Amino acid sequence: MSTQHSLLLADDDADDCIFFKEALQELPISANLETVNDGVKLMQLLAKKTNTLPDILFLDLNMPRKNGFECLSEIKVNKEFTNLPVIIFSTSFDRSVIDLLYENGAHYYMRKPGEFSKLKQIIHTAISLSLNTDKRQPAKEKFVLNTE
Repeated sequence: MSTQHSLLLADDDADDCIFFKEALQELPISANLETVNDGVKLMQLLAKKTNTLPDILFLDLNMPRKNGFECLSEIKVNKEFTNLPVIIFSTSFDRSVIDLLYENGAHYYMRKPGEFSKLKQIIHTAISLSLNTDKRQPAKEKFVLNTE
């Protein structure tokens, strides 16, 4: 029997949320996906779920009211969220931003691909890595997940 995994996606782009959900449904992973569309809602939801945190948080950087950087900083200073793997899910690919996200404690960084097949592949990789390893941040050279 497979375990039902709890995933949380924080992204303000409705199309990206739909594609993420469709990609997830085509993967051999049993998962329940919850979405929030801004950082304030994300932090409110996490505060309510301290006993039942999601297995993985996929976090977009550019969101209204509170962006992904602010959310990541808040998550990483809160002892309640120590074991929550945070995967940055963004269109940006600025090396200095990626380095900063790593320093701020994100587990993985994945760039939103344009192709659906690559989206499925990178989501599968991210979930597999996050669920099959301990909750510590990986080595920096393994931080960026690629579809190539």
